[in-house]
Amino acid sequence: MKVRGRRECSQCGTRWSYYETGEVSCPECGSLRSRGVDGRTRHTDAPVTLDLTEARARADDDFDAAVDLAAERCREFTRRSGFINEGELKPLSETYLAAAELAAAAREAGRRMRTDEAAELYLLRLLRGTDLDERPAPDAVPSSLRAARGLAYANAVLAYRRDAVTVLEDDPDPVASRVLGTLRDHAKRIEALDGDVDPAESERLARTAQDVGTYLVEGDEGALAAARNRLDAMA
Repeated sequence: MKVRGRRECSQCGTRWSYYETGEVSCPECGSLRSRGVDGRTRHTDAPVTLDLTEARARADDDFDAAVDLAAERCREFTRRSGFINEGELKPLSETYLAAAELAAAAREAGRRMRTDEAAELYLLRLLRGTDLDERPAPDAVPSSLRAARGLAYANAVLAYRRDAVTVLEDDPDPVASRVLGTLRDHAKRIEALDGDVDPAESERLARTAQDVGTYLVEGDEGALAAARNRLDAMA
């Protein structure tokens, strides 16, 4: 959506940035009456950070409760996170991907009567690294959670692609648009399989989206070529 993010309160005259606060109310007096003092700009992001410190602290005493809390925080983080900030596309971060996976893996583990040791160790690894911009390698994913990872990555890539396509509406790039179209097809296929693909494949999907983002953000032609090569490998 396009918003006038630089606001001036009609009640007290305070100026603030919606881009920075994510709040439509005046930070000084709380009034909801304000006017935009800039042009309309595409913006889908919110000022949100992910902190799993509390969840990690609970892990030794009540592992299940710790995972549930972490999953709740991750769902909130991915729900509020967008990829367009003041008209500029952001990268698809490692933290976003890991948060999406942790939430999906916790949901999958919660559906099972019993979680095997490999799955518990993997959830603990996600709990320790997700908010530190760390993701486990594909070969570390236990078979019981590979579908959770695949589905999480497919959904993350589709969300990122939507914002990338929106940015391209203002600055068309036919080659990038074609790559994004192919990326969508692969993500939809993984989604239709409920994520149950080899973790190496879901990793290629995520890295392809990151490569396209690097191209769109930095103009790196090599990153776009890498994205096309990855898609060819997935065909």
